[in-house]
Amino acid sequence: MANAKNKKMTPTQQKYQRLASSMEPKRPVLKNCLRAFLVGGMICLLGECIRQAFIAFGGFDEKSASNPTVAVLVLIAVILTCLGVYDKIAQWAGAGTAVPVTGFANSMTSSALEHRAEGMVLGVGAGMFQLAGSVIVFGTFAAFIVGLFYAIFIPDFAGGGH
Repeated sequence: MANAKNKKMTPTQQKYQRLASSMEPKRPVLKNCLRAFLVGGMICLLGECIRQAFIAFGGFDEKSASNPTVAVLVLIAVILTCLGVYDKIAQWAGAGTAVPVTGFANSMTSSALEHRAEGMVLGVGAGMFQLAGSVIVFGTFAAFIVGLFYAIFIPDFAGGGH
């Protein structure tokens, strides 16, 4: 395969390459960025509205309202994925739906739905955690590296010293 890339193209191949490039549709980068920004912002705005509702009506303080907010956002993403709505939004918005919590919930739910014919344990459970496993391992490793960095370079941070 590496030799194919290094091989000099013939004039016919070069002509074909130019023709293929000219026929390729132009990507609307600015429009895609705007859509991603708007949808990602709307998801974050929804999360903030839910958090404020937990504070105002649920008796939570600002810090403790975060956990149920995340749970509700995950639940919404799972329901919309099961109904096929989240994927349609993702097609339109692109990266805007990859906001970490909802994007991860969508990915896990999609994987579970895709493998449901194989059974609950070996299909849904295993399919779901094929994706989650790598994310959890990366998150744990990244947290370890950041913690190590703080322990070495900012010793007062871990000890809470003043």
